[in-house]
Amino acid sequence: MVLQTPPKPQIPIITWEELPEDFILPDDPVENIQQPILAAALTDALGAANRIQPEMLIASNFGLVATVNQKTIVKAPDWLYVPRVLPVAEGVIRRSYTPNRGGEPVAIVMEFLSQTDTGEYSVRPTPPYGKLYFYEQILAVPTYAIFDPYQPSLEVLRLQGGKYILQQPSAEGRFWIPELELFLGIWFGERLGTTSHWLRWWDEAGNLLLWSAEAAEKERQRAEQQKQEVDVAKAQLEAERQRNQLLVERLRSLGIDPDRIGDSD
Repeated sequence: MVLQTPPKPQIPIITWEELPEDFILPDDPVENIQQPILAAALTDALGAANRIQPEMLIASNFGLVATVNQKTIVKAPDWLYVPRVLPVAEGVIRRSYTPNRGGEPVAIVMEFLSQTDTGEYSVRPTPPYGKLYFYEQILAVPTYAIFDPYQPSLEVLRLQGGKYILQQPSAEGRFWIPELELFLGIWFGERLGTTSHWLRWWDEAGNLLLWSAEAAEKERQRAEQQKQEVDVAKAQLEAERQRNQLLVERLRSLGIDPDRIGDSD
């Protein structure tokens, strides 16, 4: 009997082609209402901290394109970051991004789990490809984060030797994201009337990056405190003026000209 060995999996041929004009992008509905607001919160904090530059691409539910074995593949992560992209022509709306052709490779992708399995952990190596396989083997994205707001739990995978390796959090439960030089972690609280578990950024010193509404409220409180300090100073000056006035009136009642006090003959 002749033993047959299984064929080795073929290495996919990857090219970076512009998305065809007639290509219909996936228009799948978002699994739950929380995914867009989670993504918006991440971006909002970066913007409020002046950490977003015009050449960056930061988007949510946005198509990433690769051509694998002459087949166009598109995946739309819940949040993504590209350090530098080429500008599009005036009046043109960017509808997708092809790494290595439209700019630098994708640096970070994030997926937010819904209450149903949507294949974030899938390593399916054939079309339509699992998300983990696509980000790891096709796009080679350095940082891949998977957030489950219902547990809650956060896993951060780093590409090492062509494979994703699960990272260990800091003592505070946060993960260092070198592409942004920030920590990423879970925070519980309220944003825009929704109380939930959120993903948030911290700088290297451990300072929380505020959302724009928080920054505005902090500035309002600072301005209010400054106003109160000014009002207190004005009140003290007025009290001092009134004391001086009473002293002047008292001296004059005694027949003393306060304007001549201290004058030498």
